[in-house]
Amino acid sequence: MSYRDRILAYVDRQDAVYRQIALDIHARPEVSNYEFFACETLSGQLAKEGFAVTTDVAGHRTGFTADYRAEKPGPTLVFLAEYDALPGIGHACGHNLFGATSSLAAAALKQVLDETGGEVRVYGTPGEEGGENGSAKVSFVREGFFRDVDAALCAHPGSDIHEPTHAELSCAPIRIEFRGRAAHAAAAPTQGINALDAMILVFNAVGLLRQQLPQDVRIHGIITKGGDAPNIIPEYTEAKFFVRAASVKRRDEVYRRMEKIVEGAALQTGCTGLLEPMQRNLVDNVIPTPSFDAVYHLEHGGPLGSSDVGNVSQVIPVIQPMIRISDVPVAGHTLEKCEAARSETGLRSISVGAKALALTALELIENPALLKQIQADHRAAVKAQQ
Repeated sequence: MSYRDRILAYVDRQDAVYRQIALDIHARPEVSNYEFFACETLSGQLAKEGFAVTTDVAGHRTGFTADYRAEKPGPTLVFLAEYDALPGIGHACGHNLFGATSSLAAAALKQVLDETGGEVRVYGTPGEEGGENGSAKVSFVREGFFRDVDAALCAHPGSDIHEPTHAELSCAPIRIEFRGRAAHAAAAPTQGINALDAMILVFNAVGLLRQQLPQDVRIHGIITKGGDAPNIIPEYTEAKFFVRAASVKRRDEVYRRMEKIVEGAALQTGCTGLLEPMQRNLVDNVIPTPSFDAVYHLEHGGPLGSSDVGNVSQVIPVIQPMIRISDVPVAGHTLEKCEAARSETGLRSISVGAKALALTALELIENPALLKQIQADHRAAVKAQQ
């Protein structure tokens, strides 16, 4: 059998195993930094597949690496695995499928690696959705896990169509708080300093700021603490925002404008204000490499949200195509998407994605000139955005 046929046959043989893994992870959703079951399940399966596995890596207790290196030299390729769920709604982004797909793709490629040469790894990267110690790919980049990697691959569960890598936005999750002074709202209002007034000023200022922002910028937030009772002037308020933009430079510019807004609201109300990152890891924008996606044979799409795969794309070529998991359109982060992530169409996407990713990786190994061209195109794309 050819290398290609052996990869396809292996995915077919192991499909039921990885479907069950995806269903098990879906049934036990875990948020950022708490994906203990998912980490153990995926890394344990990769150990059975013959990979050398290390857990608790890059400062993430639920992160892992799985590695297999052939004696024959060749490129080092990484499959990225996500497996975190969303708070309160479960696997409404389909990461139960994501981790299973990447792991099966790596295991399938491993079947021919001793003959083709090279090294295949799986990086289990927790908390793509952010949250406590979230966006682990940023840590993997910072800690040097990609320094010797030639390219990275993954596929994200999408909607009702297949799409290639999106130029997703950079993102800065931020927290804003104001501290004032409580007082009886009717009997002694002049003795109070209203922290909710300050927060309302922030939301109003953000609404006005949007008129002067470029089309690629998104600012959206919620008030997580607004007060305790209508007859008590709020002494403390908190809000959380995501600041997104098509480039890191523009994101940081908007971040600084948000800082000025908070300063102004504090000055106007007499409160003490604070703006700070919600997490250590800020998410960079995704830099697509069209020549890499061309190996994957899909059509081009547009930007969606943000993904910490963007930080990886800043340093090496990456693809993250969108895989069809539904027969009808479904929006991300919804109950409908959560149901799609355990549907027959969703489960079928594991073998579809694993085959496509593994064969794409095989082509990079067998065609060194193609890999060099993709790397050159990536360097040009990175330079163009600077």
